[in-house]
Amino acid sequence: MRRTWLIFSQAVTVAVAVLFVVATLKPEWLPRGGPLPVPSVSAPVAPPPLAAMPAAPIVAASGAVPSYAAAARRATPAVVSITARKAPQRSAQSNDPWFRFFFGDRAEQLQQPQVGLGSGVIASADGYLLTNNHVIEGADDIEVQLADGRTATARLIGTDPESDLAVLKVELDRLPVIAFGDAEALQVGDVVLAIGNPFGVGQTVTSGIVSALGRNQLGINLFENFIQTDAPINPGNSGGALVDALGNLVGINTAIYSRSGGNLGIGFAIPVSTARLVLDGLIRDGQVTRGWIGVEPRDLTPEIAQTLNLPIRQGVLITGVLQSGPASAGGLKPGDVVVKVGERDVGNTAQLLNAVAALKPNDTAVIGVQRGDRTLDLRVKVAQRPKARARQPQ
Repeated sequence: MRRTWLIFSQAVTVAVAVLFVVATLKPEWLPRGGPLPVPSVSAPVAPPPLAAMPAAPIVAASGAVPSYAAAARRATPAVVSITARKAPQRSAQSNDPWFRFFFGDRAEQLQQPQVGLGSGVIASADGYLLTNNHVIEGADDIEVQLADGRTATARLIGTDPESDLAVLKVELDRLPVIAFGDAEALQVGDVVLAIGNPFGVGQTVTSGIVSALGRNQLGINLFENFIQTDAPINPGNSGGALVDALGNLVGINTAIYSRSGGNLGIGFAIPVSTARLVLDGLIRDGQVTRGWIGVEPRDLTPEIAQTLNLPIRQGVLITGVLQSGPASAGGLKPGDVVVKVGERDVGNTAQLLNAVAALKPNDTAVIGVQRGDRTLDLRVKVAQRPKARARQPQ
């Protein structure tokens, strides 16, 4: 019996060996069923060519494609293009035949009206618009074109050169109105869109972020508290809207920093809080009401602080006080350093101007002062700021 099993096992071994050799060298000799399957490691399947693969959008974590189309659709209908025309100054030479003979086309050009382009924002259904003062300054004719193609002649309601804002009015029905946002809630890094008519090419939307807040001492306006953004702002964008990611108005585009005249990624917008104050004042009173105390301010430098032996290094030095003015009546003296107005700390002249301007006339404000080595709280009755002049106490 044992001999039989030995013969059987040897036969099976020889048969398997023969089968393996035939399957390897002459597979066609085997039946159509093919050889017994031999386990092996599967080779990776090559992916299809890139051209055959469908393009998949990059999606945000929430699963939606990032887009500000809704914000643009909400805000753009309320942003208008403004054309301001100023009649040329005629001189006696313009009609002189000898002048026209020698200067030819130049004489004709001198008689052509000056045309400026800018943007504006519809702030109310009654037809009131916000724009920059420098867009319409000196204009004899102001034309407004809406995003839907309608045009109208605008009437100037009032201007505020100290903030570089102006209010216009158009007589049209079914006006789209911008939604006002909260500029105080803005943070550096927030997404913003700039909407306007750059270079007169037509309404354009550009995007960026808030680069900085509270920019001042730029020499652009008297009252400066700018939102800085890298959203492209170019000539013609002035007076247009700066809106947040929801399409709410947070600023009025007003200036750029540029060596070439084009966008370099440094633009400035007037906060909507300031714009709304100017809008309400010009519509209601024909002027903007601001507080005033009658002082000549100067930034306190470390050198001046050391010379005066002051224990502080930040504040606003008062170099002059208007006689019989509010500050004088409240006890403020030249040489005092203002460090606080009401609840607001002031570290430079621009902050002092804005803090005082925000006070209501006839109210009494507490002014925090450093006088030598003494800290004082002076009570000053605020007056109304006079109309702008070439130079006046603040």
